[in-house]
This record gives sequence, structure tokens and C-alpha cells, in this order.
Amino acid sequence: MSTAKAAVQRRTGDSVVPTRPATAQITLEEWEAKAPLSDLALRSVAAVQAASEQPPLPLKSSIADAETSRPSTPSLRHAAKLGSRPSTPLPAATRALTSHALDPKQPIQTPQQFYDWFAQIDRSVTHGQEAHFRAHVAMVAGHLDTAGMLLERIDEVEQDVDRMLEGWRTVEQSGRNIKGACERLLQERDGLLELTDEIDARLEYFQELEHATRVLNNPGESLVLQTDFLYMVERIDICIEYLKDHRYYKEAEVYLLRFQQCMTRAMTLIKMFFVASLRALASDVSKRLSEKDVSATAQMHLLYTRFRSVTPQLTPLLGELERRGAAHPEELSALLLECHSAYFSVRKSLLVGRLTEEIKGLDPARTELVELTNAGCAYLRQLCTDEFLLFREFFDSGEEQLYAYLESLCDYLYDDLRPRILHETRLTTLCEVCTVLQALTVLDVAELPDEPPDELSIDSEHSKPHGLGKLHISRLLQMVLQDAQTRLFFKAQAVIQTDIRNYIPKQEDLAYPDKLIEVRRPESQFGIKEKEVVSRLFQLPSLDKKETWYPTLQKTVWVLSQLHDYVKPAIFEDIAQEAIGLCRQSLISSSSILSQRNASAGPLDGELFLVRHLLILKEVANTLTVASKDDQGRKDLGDMNDTVTSILNKTTALLPEALFATLGMPRGPEKIRDTRHDIDQDLKRACQNVISLCSKPLCKPLREWVDRVRAFNASRSVSSHPNQPKPLLTEQPWAAQSVADELHGKFVEACERDLRISVTRMKLYLEDNRTVSILLAHLEEAIVDGYMAYRDTVWNMYAGALKRTVFSEESLKQSLTVICDS
Repeated sequence: MSTAKAAVQRRTGDSVVPTRPATAQITLEEWEAKAPLSDLALRSVAAVQAASEQPPLPLKSSIADAETSRPSTPSLRHAAKLGSRPSTPLPAATRALTSHALDPKQPIQTPQQFYDWFAQIDRSVTHGQEAHFRAHVAMVAGHLDTAGMLLERIDEVEQDVDRMLEGWRTVEQSGRNIKGACERLLQERDGLLELTDEIDARLEYFQELEHATRVLNNPGESLVLQTDFLYMVERIDICIEYLKDHRYYKEAEVYLLRFQQCMTRAMTLIKMFFVASLRALASDVSKRLSEKDVSATAQMHLLYTRFRSVTPQLTPLLGELERRGAAHPEELSALLLECHSAYFSVRKSLLVGRLTEEIKGLDPARTELVELTNAGCAYLRQLCTDEFLLFREFFDSGEEQLYAYLESLCDYLYDDLRPRILHETRLTTLCEVCTVLQALTVLDVAELPDEPPDELSIDSEHSKPHGLGKLHISRLLQMVLQDAQTRLFFKAQAVIQTDIRNYIPKQEDLAYPDKLIEVRRPESQFGIKEKEVVSRLFQLPSLDKKETWYPTLQKTVWVLSQLHDYVKPAIFEDIAQEAIGLCRQSLISSSSILSQRNASAGPLDGELFLVRHLLILKEVANTLTVASKDDQGRKDLGDMNDTVTSILNKTTALLPEALFATLGMPRGPEKIRDTRHDIDQDLKRACQNVISLCSKPLCKPLREWVDRVRAFNASRSVSSHPNQPKPLLTEQPWAAQSVADELHGKFVEACERDLRISVTRMKLYLEDNRTVSILLAHLEEAIVDGYMAYRDTVWNMYAGALKRTVFSEESLKQSLTVICDS
């Protein structure tokens, strides 16, 4: 039972529920409450109770007595039929008939015996009443024993299953161990195989040495034409790069040295084959050229077409040599230089004879310099272009060596051309020579499109793009162009010194204003002259009518227009500054000569002459400044009035403040120390002199009379005798009203006569109306300032008699405007 309970506890996981002990008892009431009886059972119990109310007779009493005294106790059989409970013990009368275990063994004689027997009967009854419970408990106990047995069997089965699971786990773990061991073996096998492959892959680079050595040991120069030669060279190059990156491998340095030796040997074979092929070809071509009556077309075929015919065979080999030479310059650059030298030596030996004959045909000693330069340089340009294109068929490097070779060919012409240039004295010829050379330098050969790969090449991978690009003729003509520019520079300096600095003016050079008047006359039908061809630099509206310029200014513009396109900007700037400075000095000196020629009109003509030419010279200087800053987009610098405005912006206090206000320019000193600054200063002084020469004759009588009046008034105020009567101003003969009125009339006449003449001359010299209007505006202001002092003086004199005679400021300005505009 305990085993079964333990099994149940082990299976359910709960504590065993203890059964009720066998000795536990309950009362009848508890039993009735827990197990209510049916009606039949209740009737049986009632019958038993009624029967038990009559106590049984003693054992000593007989059955008869018992039958007479009270009814007998029902038999057990009959009682059993009445209910489920066992009946009370049979009375003593029936004990003889039915023996029962509760019957007294001996007759009851004492009360104690009765009590003992009754207690026994009571216990028996109580026991009989609990018989079905005990039977049920026995049945339950049997079931519990069965369940315990089943639990024991289940425990045995569970133990067997646990043993089976443990065995299965052991087998599974063993399987996993075996599987892991197998996988490790497989991994080790794969690692070994991978290691073997890696070792084989690395050993391939070392094993390649044997194959390369075997190929290079084959005899004959035709080895380089074998199909696997270039592949072998590529493999050697790969092995060299690999060993350089893995120098820590065992014997890597030794193998690297051997591979480099193989590479050098392979490239040497290419060089030897190229040189041998080139010399054989040159020998054949030279023999053919030495024959008589070889046409120019045949010569071009022999010199170029025959050489191009071997390029499909040699170009891939030379391409490999160039590529390896660029990758390993220390070992292979010398071989490539030898190939270049051999090529140039062969080409020069074939071309020198033909080149010297062509130069002799030009007759350098007698041909005009420009014609010689044009023809000779054009021939050299074509020759260098052909040589460049042929070299480009063979090589993709060696640009410096190529240009050195081409320059050596050009030297055959330069040896005759340079002395002619250095001894040329004509500036125009030198300019034409520079023009020819510069025209040739800008006609560089355009880069050719890439050609399709040749079918005869060994491998399309070895077809190389042309890296030389295009031929720059300017590099070849640079030396002779520099010689021409140098000679042009020195010749221009000589012209500047002779025709500008040391120029002596002639009588007709200073025939002003006759020159200007002559130009204004309409030209006849047959008197039209062809325009002079000058540089675009000086083709401006303000630079027209050069025939009216002073010769030094004409020469300056001509020289600068010739030099501008042919010398370097820095050199041109220096010589331009020198020429403009010397021209400015010559204009100043010529202005002084012109001013001294005529005492009356000469000073004004001289100053207007100077203003006119300095304005033009200023335009030239400004044009050069703009051209030096932006050579691509030159703009018109405007009319001369813009130049006058620029000049007046840099003037000093000698000019009135109103001048700057009218022009809309702030006053500020400019610290410019170049030629343009000097021109500005001279132009400023010339403008001041023009204004002074035009306004001073008109206002001088008025100013002198006003100064005399002021001096008289000052003398009266400081008289030494205060009580002495002082003379009146109007009483003075020179201060009479008639005198003041006469001064006003003379001023009006002078304005009508002299100012009109001055304005006419100003318009004749300056020509531009806006420029003239600027100067006239300030001339009017100067005249108004001089007249206003006279007006203020006479305004209150003579009892105001002249108020209606003298001009107001507005009326004077209107009168002057009418005179200037007429």
C-alpha cells in the first residue's frame, strides 16, 4: 500500500493523501447524516428497535419461559430479510438450535457477567453495523493494492524508459561527437586542399621562371615574333610585381633578380630585332634613293610608305618595350633610348641630303627675307609634320628626343636664316617675318583620331593609344621667332630714338591751324588716298585723321602698332612707355615753338595744339592699358571728352571746384608715377592755359579797374588826417560813370569778337563737340567770376545809375552761351 501511494505521489508530483486509519469510528448519527437510509431500511431499523426494546431472557431461562414471558427475538434469517444491518444475537433459547460466536460460554450468573456479555453483544452489533463499510474498505484496499501494483509496474516501466532515454542520449551524443569529428576532419581536409591550392598558386610565380628561361634560350632573333613571346613577357612582368610585393617569401629576392634578368633579356631581344630591322630597311631605302631619276613621289614612298609597312610587326614589340620601360625605368629606359637614337640616326641619314638640296634651291643668299622665311619654314613645317606622324607610328614616347631631332633638321635652314634676320634694318620687313612665323606657329597639326587596330598585330591588348597627341610647331620656330622679335625690338628702339626723341620739326610740321583747315575741305574725286593699314589696336573713332597729327605722334602710333603683336607683353609695355614718354616731350617742345611763332594768336594755338595731341596720346596709352589687361575683348574707349574728364579728375586746386562738380567727379590726388600720369599733368596744365588765354584778355581791364577802386577805398580808410575832408571815389576822373560804362561796352565788344574767335579755334583743334563744351563751360565760369567782381563794385556806385546797364549773372551766362554756340 505504501509503495502504491509513493508511486501515485511520484506520478502526480503531489503529496500522498493519507487514508483513514482502520481504528477510526463514527457515531450512528454521523453515519445517518452522511448515509441516509431508504424507507425499507428505516422500516427494518424500526422493527429492530422495537424488538430490541424487550431485553432477552437470561440464559438460564428456557425457551418456554421465554415464550410465555415476552416475544422471542426474531431469528437472524428473518432479521436479515428486514434490513441490511445484522440482527442482534439470538436469545439463549435458540442458542441450542443455532450456535453463534456471541453466545455465552457459560451461563450468566452475575451482573458482571451480564454486563460483559452485553458489552460483547454491543460490540458485535456495532461491528455488524459497520460490516458493509469494512467490506467497502476492504474492496477499496484491494483496489489500492491493485493500483499500487500498477504504479509499481509503471515505475518499473518509467525506469526502463529512463534507461532507454539515457541510452538514446548516449547514442545521440556519441553520434554528435562522431559527426563533429568527421566535420573537423573534412575541414582539415578542405584547409589542406586550400593550402595546397594556395601553395600551388604561389609556386606558379616561381615555376614561371623555368618556362621563361626555356623560351629565352631559343636561338635566333626571330624569337620575338613567336606567338607566346609577348605572353611570356607579360607573365614575367606579373611575376616581378608579385615578388616585389612579397619579398618576405623564401628566396624571393633571388627569383626577383632572375625574373628581372629575363625581362632585361627579352627587352634586349626586342631592341636588337628593331635595330636590325631598321638598319636593313634603311640600307635598302638608301640604295634605292641613290639611283638616278628617282621622282619625288618615289622618294616619299621610300622614305615613309616603306617605313610604315614594317610598323605592324614592330609597333607591338616597341609598345611592350615602352610600357616596361615606364614601369621599370632604371633597368629598361636605356634600351628605349637606344631604340630612339637608332631610329633618329637612320632617319637623319636618309633626310639630310634631300633637306640640303631643298634649302639650296631656296637660294638663301639672294631670296627676299620674308619670302625665304615663308618658303623655308613652310617646307620645314611639312617635313616635321611627316616625321612626327611617322615617329608616331612606331613610338608612343620620347617626345623630348623627337623635338631635339626635329630641331636638328630645322637648324639647316636656321643657319642661313638667322644672319639675315639679325642684319635686317627694315622694321616692316621684320614685322612681316614675325607675322609669317607666328602664322606657322598657330597651324599646329591637330591630333589625329585613333586608328582601328591592325589585323596583323599579335594581340589587340597591345594596340596602344597615341600618347604624343599633336605636333607643336611653335617649339621648333621659337628660336628663330625670338631672334626676329629681338631684332624688331632693337630696330624699334632705334626708330624711337631717331624719329621721336631726336626729331627736328620742319616748317610744314608746325603749320597749324592750316593743316586742320586743309583737312576740312572736301576731297576731290581724284584725291582720295588709300587708308593706311594699322593694327586693330588703334582703330578707334578718336584716332582718325592721322594726317593732321604731329609726325612724332604718327611715328609713335605706327611703331607701337607694328610691335604690339610681335613681342612679349612685358617688353612691349617697356618700349611703349618709352615711346609715349619721348613723344610727350616732343609735343611739349613743339608746342613751345608754335606758341613763340606768333605773338598774338601763337600762345593759344600752341596750347590747343598740345591739348589736341595729348588727348590723342592719352587715348593711345589707355588703349594699350586695356589691351594688356584683356587681349581677347578690346573695347572702344569713347570720345575725347571721356579722356578730358579723366584728366580733370586728377587736377590740382588750380582748376575751380565747379569744374569737378560739373563733371560729376570727386577730387582726389592720384599717386601715379608712370607715363600716363605725366600726360595727365601736362594735359591739365594745357587746359588751364587755354582757359586762361581765352578768359584773361576779356576780364583783364575789368579786374584792373576793380583793383584800383579797392586800393583807393583802402587808402581813404587809412588817411593820416581824420579831420581833413576825404576825396570821393566818383570824383576821380578814372572812376567816373562814363569810364565804368565804357569798360562795360569794351567787355561786350571783346566777348563778341575775341571770345568768338577763341571758340572757333577751340572747335577747330579739338573737333569733338562734347570735349569743347566741357572746356567752354569752365571758360564761361571764369569769365563770369571776373565780371561779377566788376558788377558788384559798380552796382551801388553812381546812385545805382548802372544797375540797368551791367549784366546780371544769369543774363551774362545767357549772352556767353549764345556767343559760344554761334
